[in-house]
Amino acid sequence: MTDTFAPTAYQLQSVATGNIFPDTGWMLDAPGEEKHSLIRAIYKNKQLITKGIEFGLYTFADWLPIKRMLKGSSVPVTYKSEGLANALGLKNLYITFSGYWPQKGALMRSCSFKETEAFAVGGRMTESQYTDVLVVASAGNTARAFAQVCSDNKIPLLLCVPEDNLDALWFEAAINPCVKLLATEKGSDYFDAIHLSNQIIGLEGFYAEGGAKNVARRDGMGTTVLSASTFIGRIPDYYFQAIGSGTGAIAAWEANMRLIEDGRFGTHKMKLMISQNHPFVPIKQAWEARSRDMLPYENDEAHRHVIEIDAKVLSNRKPPYPIIGGLFDALTDTGGMVLSATNAEAKAANKLFQETEGNDLHPAAAIAVASLINAVKDNQVEKDAVIMLNITGGGEELFKKTHQLHYLKPNAFLPIDCELSVIKQTLSKLDWKFETTAKPA
Repeated sequence: MTDTFAPTAYQLQSVATGNIFPDTGWMLDAPGEEKHSLIRAIYKNKQLITKGIEFGLYTFADWLPIKRMLKGSSVPVTYKSEGLANALGLKNLYITFSGYWPQKGALMRSCSFKETEAFAVGGRMTESQYTDVLVVASAGNTARAFAQVCSDNKIPLLLCVPEDNLDALWFEAAINPCVKLLATEKGSDYFDAIHLSNQIIGLEGFYAEGGAKNVARRDGMGTTVLSASTFIGRIPDYYFQAIGSGTGAIAAWEANMRLIEDGRFGTHKMKLMISQNHPFVPIKQAWEARSRDMLPYENDEAHRHVIEIDAKVLSNRKPPYPIIGGLFDALTDTGGMVLSATNAEAKAANKLFQETEGNDLHPAAAIAVASLINAVKDNQVEKDAVIMLNITGGGEELFKKTHQLHYLKPNAFLPIDCELSVIKQTLSKLDWKFETTAKPA
């Protein structure tokens, strides 16, 4: 497959100004612009031509900003629901599943849609980056996905993960030593892991993955909407997903606009129905106030709420919400809603999904299902509407039953307010085995 692959033709565009410019490397911002804005990929191929299931995620390479294809990818799978749809009285419920479900053809070994991000980001890398270290902060699922992908493809990686989330770093095989892990001390959260990573990316030899600002990350996540729309034959009316940062919802909105430009899938914008795990609901509060800025969130209260919620991966305190082209704009343009569900509602939703569809869910995905259940009860969706339910992770129980697990252990534990000198000393003791780094196919 890779022998015949040609890099995807695309340019980048500032959402704020509309300026178009070439991608000269690992560009995360528009050059010479002062406004805080996302950039987008503008693809040469305006109509999406899929390559085939054997290409995994790269079946959507036409709309991925990639220079190479990595090994081991899997594509999100969409199917029309019968069990859950009947239970909720919905006529056109489509489930897009990213996780492990061999019977459906879903083979993501991390059991999470974060693999879509990791394979797209890795595919965007340039030759100048092969001897530097990619830095990724995560509350769990993102770290597992990037560790798996970078290990398999021998890409130097440094993960920053809260100690309380280390149980999420399980794998089917031992991870290559090109992947290292720093843990922020017990009681810390995703915000603290991000703070640590931000200190590291200012050092020579390290570079930021970029989060929402990386077009590859967003367009990788957008493949869930491409999967749904190509399967259904049209753009859905509603889009349900649980969010941490909201980057997946931004990606869905952008994929929607590309599908409109394609001309074969409809001209409408699906309504974003995104949800948080109550009581951690900062995006919901900001949106309901129609505030472009995030509202004040006292540090101790935020930490307490993170401890309370089951879906720890949904605990981003600094999401790409106010930035131009970010979540506030996506919700505004689509007439979207921000919902919430409790731990108890999510557990009931997970149970219902297992009974009606036949697979287990990650806590975040259960929040999305619970929000759909509540939306149906509250008459917020029509019974005959075309609904996309983005299941962002599942099949973990199934995977663990059939695989022996290996856990990635931290190379070091660091305090929340760690001094830069200590960080530098810690990093100086790590060896990423650069000679093992893979070159593009």
